Amino acid sequence: VQLVESGGGSVRAGGSLRLSCASTGSIYGTLCMGWVRQAPGKEREGVAAISPAGGSKYYGPSVKDRFTIALDNKQSILTLQMWNLKPDDTAIYFCASAPTSVWPPFDQKRFLYWGQGTQVTVS
Repeated sequence: VQLVESGGGSVRAGGSLRLSCASTGSIYGTLCMGWVRQAPGKEREGVAAISPAGGSKYYGPSVKDRFTIALDNKQSILTLQMWNLKPDDTAIYFCASAPTSVWPPFDQKRFLYWGQGTQVTVS
């Protein structure tokens, strides 16, 4: 299974970006998907996660009410819409999948497959 992120870039504070994650396999109907980010010099932080059917969602406290995670099972694409971006959102954003739910509580160690990451820079 390969996960490929896209949509990262540079944006000014207050702006928005939309990240996408495509899978090489048809896994979106059976696995929990999510986004994890890592800022320079910091540990990886859980951003958001979504259940296989898309009915349950998790958001990290620092992004709640600003980010939205969504899953398109037909096209096998996971997205992360980010609004009102802040400099603290600057990080490499990774797409990941897990065979079971990764929350509660959120545990990124449950993710089995990871993408290569996409850089988001907010200035």
